[in-house]
Amino acid sequence: MNDTDFEQTHQDAVPHETANDRFKKSFNTWFWGSVVAATVVHFAMFMFWPTLTAEDVSFDSEELVAIELPPEIEIPPPPQAISRPATPVIAAADISEDITIAPTTFEDNPVEELPPPPDEEAVDISAAPTFTPYTVRPDLTNEREVQRALEREYPPILRDAGIGGTVNVHFFIDEEGMVQRTLVAQTSGHASLDEAALRVANVFRFTPALNLDKIVPVWIAIPITFQTR
Repeated sequence: MNDTDFEQTHQDAVPHETANDRFKKSFNTWFWGSVVAATVVHFAMFMFWPTLTAEDVSFDSEELVAIELPPEIEIPPPPQAISRPATPVIAAADISEDITIAPTTFEDNPVEELPPPPDEEAVDISAAPTFTPYTVRPDLTNEREVQRALEREYPPILRDAGIGGTVNVHFFIDEEGMVQRTLVAQTSGHASLDEAALRVANVFRFTPALNLDKIVPVWIAIPITFQTR
């Protein structure tokens, strides 16, 4: 065996170094390097980290005030029971059978001598809302004009705020269908809407009311509504 064959045989006998073997050899270097780096990082954090202090959360309690209780209320005794009313007793009355009523005849009471009927006092029904009989209700004749008055008299502040309401208004209508007087029968809850409703009510025009075939003045109630569209 020559030298070349011996050297080749010796190389074959020596085991080959793997990556795992190289990692194991470098373990100490990585371990101590990591320890040193961690020490430096912790030291820098403790040296340069701002100092933290706890916030003062203490509070002062107010002095307690004793409350004097009101004196004990004496409950009055219950009222006495009301006694039952006495049972009514029908009294006996003796009525004579001889009592008669004289007959009334036109001979004894001639028509010419009868007293005249009492004069009918003229009553001003326009003073206040009252019941007025009628068979034909007044009809509105100027609906478009009333609609324009509703838009014109609607208070701008309430309209812009979307606030509306209904005012029930009493109308006194004369024999020509004209509105002579208006009164608020039921308020809307807003004084400005009530005032606007009365201004609109004066614009209404009606046909005359009829009681059978006679034109009569009447009181009627109509709701006037303000609302945003």
